[in-house]
Parts: sequence; structure tokens; C-alpha cells
Amino acid sequence: MTHATLRHLLSLADLSASELDRLLQRAQSLRERALGAPLPEAPLAGKTVVNLFFEPSTRTRSSFELAAKRLGATVLNFDMANSSTRKGETLADTLYTLEAMGADVFVVRHGTDGVVAQLASICAPRSRLVNAGDGRSHHPTQGLLDMLTIRQHKGQDFSTLSVALIGDIRHSRVARSDLRALRLLNTGEIRIAAPESLLPESSVQEGCRLCTSADEAVEGADVVMTLRLQRERMEEGLVTSLEAYFRDWGITPERLALAKPDAIVMHPGPMNRGVEIADAVADGPQSVIREQVSNGVAVRMAVLEALA
Repeated sequence: MTHATLRHLLSLADLSASELDRLLQRAQSLRERALGAPLPEAPLAGKTVVNLFFEPSTRTRSSFELAAKRLGATVLNFDMANSSTRKGETLADTLYTLEAMGADVFVVRHGTDGVVAQLASICAPRSRLVNAGDGRSHHPTQGLLDMLTIRQHKGQDFSTLSVALIGDIRHSRVARSDLRALRLLNTGEIRIAAPESLLPESSVQEGCRLCTSADEAVEGADVVMTLRLQRERMEEGLVTSLEAYFRDWGITPERLALAKPDAIVMHPGPMNRGVEIADAVADGPQSVIREQVSNGVAVRMAVLEALA
């Protein structure tokens, strides 16, 4: 993958293992600069990056903005609440309008599956699109930053690792991107565990060991990744109570003790403390959750640089 051949980043399924590896290597090399060290060059000077976020976001939007600015780009944060989409303007027309103003890269988050790919199919030849999360389908840069975090603690050879994903996998675009990345990196064992109502379709489970309990998933694991319980699922009756969910599926110190002594704990955020994860684990010595956030800036720098 040369910079010239990566036009959009819509899904990690679009990348080969070597392309994924190169993005991770570049992100690692950018990490010090991502956290504030001055850049000797500005590879995105003269470029305009637009953050088109149609869903709330703290980590993803902020890190894309920081990444673009640290690469020298001009950044426009699109305010959906005060935009013409409230007047009925289509997403396509919003894209065309911003392209006409000279925007180059569009970072798009939307609640509907496939929207970013649709925009990529109609954009101008010079435009570049990054999927910052669509529906429950894809969140490729989150998948990249999660893999970078694992590599920093466990090395580049994933073939000996046992990685457990626990929680609301059915509705999680993060889980889908992480599972794609873990397969690309030839992970030794990928475990998934969730209440039956929150398990994904069989195609998402491919290549994974389905565990019937959180304890089974955590036991002997190198990496324990818990996912946000989307509380609207309570209204759908998919979870009986938050207390019962925490008892059966939450990552507590006692449950974490079943993992390897040097296991790391991950969460894509935002966290529901006392639901998916106990305070003592989230803030404990095995947690790398804040490192995931830091790595988000470096990964998004690597992606924007490769696109632009």
C-alpha cells in the first residue's frame, strides 16, 4: 500500500494484512508527535479536512481534529444541529456543497449502515473519505488503534495470543472492526462472550471461539476487551437489568484474576462504570484504556497522511 493507492478507508475488510501492518507501523512512528511533539513537516498543509459527524462523539471527533491539525491541515467541524440537513438537505448535497468549497478529506460518522460507502461512491475524484463509524457495521480507525495498543504490550506476533471480546457484540461496530483486524493479524484464539440476546450473526462469529460465560472467556486470556452496553437495549428487553449484567458479564477484579497475570484490559469508550467494568479494573494497573485514546491520535494521523 503506497500513499497513492489508499483512496478511502471505509472498512478494515478493504485492507490486506501487509497494508494493516504498514498503517500500524506508521502510527507507532508518529505516536510521539501525535502527543504534542512538533512535526518537522506538514504533509497536509493546504488540505482541508471536514469532520462530518451525525452522531455524538468525544474521542473519535477530537482525535481526528487533533490528528489533522498536527499534520498541518485546515479543519472544519460540521455542526449537524445547525446545518441545512435540518432543513431537508440530503447528505449528498451536503457533500457536494463542501466539495465546492475546496474540502479534500471527509471524516464521516453516521448512524446508518453503509452511508459512508454510498458517499464514497458519488464523491469527486479528488475527495477522500474516512469511515468514523457507521451504524453497527464498521469503525476501522478504532480497530487500528486497538491493534496498535495490543502490539505495544504484546508484540507483533498475535499467533500466540488469546483475545477475549465480551459484551454487546451484536450492536457493536467496534467489535466487527476488531474481529476483522484480529483475523488479519492471525490471532491465535479469538474468544467472544455475551448474553444470547447480544451475540452477533453467525458470519461475525466466524473463526471465533464462542464462550458461554464471561469467566470462560477471560480464563487464561492475554487481552480482555469489554464493550459498551448500549442502554437502549434495555428498553428492547435484551438485558434484564444493569445489576444482573454486571454480575454475569462485567469485568471485576475477581473475574480479571482468571486471566493471565500480565493480561491487559481494553474498552473502546465511553465506559459505563459498574456495568461493563468495575472502577478498580478501569483505573487499575492492567488497564490500557487511556493508552487506546492516546493511540487514536497517532492512528488517525497515519490514516489521514496515507489518504492525503
